[in-house]
Amino acid sequence: MTPDTAPAPPAGRSTGAVGVRATARVTAAARAGATVLPVLDGDGPFEFRRLRSRDTEARVCVVGAMSAPLGGDRLRIEATALQGASLHITSAAATLALRGPTTAHATYDVHLTVADHAEIRWLPKPLISAAGSNLRQAWTIDLAPTARLVLREEQVLGRMGEPPGHVATRLTVRRGGHVLLDQEAEYGPGAPGWDTPAVLGHHRATGQILLIEPDFDESPLEPQVLIETPDDAQAVLTPLAGPAALITAIAPDGFRLRRILNAAYATSADTSNRARQ
Repeated sequence: MTPDTAPAPPAGRSTGAVGVRATARVTAAARAGATVLPVLDGDGPFEFRRLRSRDTEARVCVVGAMSAPLGGDRLRIEATALQGASLHITSAAATLALRGPTTAHATYDVHLTVADHAEIRWLPKPLISAAGSNLRQAWTIDLAPTARLVLREEQVLGRMGEPPGHVATRLTVRRGGHVLLDQEAEYGPGAPGWDTPAVLGHHRATGQILLIEPDFDESPLEPQVLIETPDDAQAVLTPLAGPAALITAIAPDGFRLRRILNAAYATSADTSNRARQ
């Protein structure tokens, strides 16, 4: 394809090596027995919508205002729960990583900060890594010693009937200034061994739920394996050093991935609720 016949980039986007640069921010604060949102600033492809509160929890939905992330984009969400606040963040739809007008990789960073006796529940829809895309996604989480966290992240490798794009992820969690978890994963073309039996095999969806609960110090979760069938979906719950547990799952597709993650989370939530009582 010659430059004269190449498709034009989407409206409003840069044609240079770097596409959209955007940082969206939300801050939750405890006030009069409820959680309010003194900061709710969307940017670029991220628009925030307030949802109906539940008990003392403020709820926010991330709505996509444009196709993102595309190659060259530099995107970031910063969410902070101040002392005593409870914040739930979800998304209106799956995030679709696409190739875009440049071959440069895209970045999508999420930084969560949770103060003492505060909680963030980060529960968005999955990331779909479309053919030709190249995304680096990172979560950086800073927790106070009495903070709580529920974080779910899911990757679906390729849309129906197409090969996957390339996605590299990193999750770094610090609690009280000390590293609790630091892990990296890489899938798709160029990632060594990602489709071998040692990693995903024939599966094309993977995800995890991270649970941080101070009461786990006294009542830690027990290791557990959930298998629908080896060809369908598998998940394992692993206690971590510190008051935390990690549920990791693989499945042939996003639907079955969500189903087994939900089943594993329901089991862990029952145990967590009993620990709080």
